[in-house]
Amino acid sequence: MQAEIINSSPNELNLSVTDSDIATLYIIQNELLKGSGVDFAGVIIKHPLTNECWIKINSSKNDPLKEMTKATESAIKIVNDLNKLFKSKIKVN
Repeated sequence: MQAEIINSSPNELNLSVTDSDIATLYIIQNELLKGSGVDFAGVIIKHPLTNECWIKINSSKNDPLKEMTKATESAIKIVNDLNKLFKSKIKVN
């Protein structure tokens, strides 16, 4: 996965993400929208043949890059907890 900032301002962040599945960005989008610091978080597939997705974050209260970092850390924690649950239920090492 590679991420590149397309443009950034105090209230808006636009990222291009390549070599990833859009589902990953949907999880991050969900985490962004759970908090009260983000006004808008949108995800699109730029073009199906280029394997490029974009995510746009608008926040009038907080730094969008910091919100993205918090949402990503939260998503990682949730996935790790889910992984532990699966391993405990199916006894995988």
